Amino acid sequence: MGSFLSSIFSSAKTKREREKISSQCATRTSALDLKAANPLAKLPTLITEDSGALFDSRVICRYLDDFAGSNLYPKETLWDVLTLEALADGIAESAVSMVYELRLRAAHEQSHSWIEAQWAKVEQALDALNAGDFSALDGPLNMGQLALACSLGYLDFRHQARAWRDGRDQLSAWHHRFSQRKSMLDTQPDG
Repeated sequence: MGSFLSSIFSSAKTKREREKISSQCATRTSALDLKAANPLAKLPTLITEDSGALFDSRVICRYLDDFAGSNLYPKETLWDVLTLEALADGIAESAVSMVYELRLRAAHEQSHSWIEAQWAKVEQALDALNAGDFSALDGPLNMGQLALACSLGYLDFRHQARAWRDGRDQLSAWHHRFSQRKSMLDTQPDG
């Protein structure tokens, strides 16, 4: 979400807007506060001054987009953008769950067939994207593009050995171009 927030910051028209976004995004809560705000006790949760608690990345992104007036969910392509965003989120969910399986479960409890099933979902989505089946990949910046770029960046960060680019030249080229955006360069993860 870092690249999205960079885009939101750059589109915020006044210093006051930027400060309000910053204070809302920087809010840290204890585990008890998180449970009180979000019954699922999951991150991300955004606690706002006016709306209470918002949770789930897609809800938070829509809120911040509306707040900043960024138009990352353009009405004329809304369903295409939302579909691309959902696919990107699915890639990230499968990739993150693979990491959790390996890091949070004892070795004897890990399911390697489950991990491979998650990777198969990622590959299926990557193949569809590489085939050019998603019109929201082209055109003006939108949330689907940002979500996809972040998901592909996560694959580079946590699953580099899986070489997602192999055989996916179109998608790899798209990600390379998109990754040259200032907001992407400014939010690269450290090791």
